[in-house]
Amino acid sequence: ACRQTPKIVDAAEALATIPDLFNFWLSGALVSEYTNATTTQLVDAAKRTWATRLAGEIGLPTRLLLRIVQPGTIVGTLRASASEAHAGTPIVAPASHDTASAVASVRVGGSTAFLSSGTWSLLGTEVAAPVISAKARDLNFTNEGGVGGTIRLLKNINGLWLLQACRRAWAAEGRLEPYDDLLAQAADPALAFASLVDPDHPTFLNPEDMPAAIGAFCRQTAQREPASRAAFARTILESLAMKYRLVLGWLEELTGERITELRIIGGGSRNRLLNQLTADATGRTVLAGPVEATALGNVAVQAIATGAVPSLADARRLIERSFPAERFEPIAPERWDAPYRRFLDYVEFTCA
Repeated sequence: ACRQTPKIVDAAEALATIPDLFNFWLSGALVSEYTNATTTQLVDAAKRTWATRLAGEIGLPTRLLLRIVQPGTIVGTLRASASEAHAGTPIVAPASHDTASAVASVRVGGSTAFLSSGTWSLLGTEVAAPVISAKARDLNFTNEGGVGGTIRLLKNINGLWLLQACRRAWAAEGRLEPYDDLLAQAADPALAFASLVDPDHPTFLNPEDMPAAIGAFCRQTAQREPASRAAFARTILESLAMKYRLVLGWLEELTGERITELRIIGGGSRNRLLNQLTADATGRTVLAGPVEATALGNVAVQAIATGAVPSLADARRLIERSFPAERFEPIAPERWDAPYRRFLDYVEFTCA
């Protein structure tokens, strides 16, 4: 924008992300909420302030950068122009990044990692300080802002997008069975470990035909192609579980913590087959839920800010009691060891 539309940048008064803009419209206060600001790649992870030198190097005027506020800050009150009936209501900047709010809803850190599961997967943990190292960079982990002074150390992984894209292709053919029926068929043990893919192979990002892309990957890695829709689903879910196992190992290397529990949150936590396969593949206890973790974390931060709940720990306990997690224990995890070694070869194929 600085190069292509310099007049617009020169005329601008501030750089606001979408959540900050909503807060401005509601309250008249223009600030930058920390968790979302960290996803711009313009925040110094260690200092937790704008990386002004970096902004200057890319030609972004630092005068546009707003004051950063922490999630849970009351930025103002609701303007009468927005709602006369509710004018004066406190406007709280929540953890406006959706994953930050989702993670705020559950107890994580130490021996418990989180997996925000949906179209995409975000696997990580909550730490007190950013992990900035060559290893973290090479493994493509990111340090994003969390609630209460925490950092979300996480890695982005492909997710149920692969299955969604397959179902879109099948729908175009005029036949689409219900999602639950497909998963029930995919649970057939006879389909186990027939074909595996690296979910993060570039060809799976946005192919015109996802089943064809998966089939091509299988041919290129000397595997047989899935022979049915249930087989495609099983391949996708097992491959995701394998990738979670790999990334959990990397996370342990970066943090020095042994992870024994994985908390799956978001819409993907409703996929009970994937939850069980993840427990089996990783050899770790899986706790699934809440589904609406982002909304609950948002409400929790606002409740703390307005004094309705004393602390984040109290809010998390309240959410846990109100929305109990479903527990999945590993079943015969040793059966996954040989297929996992095979899976690592396919990850190497992606890197090559």
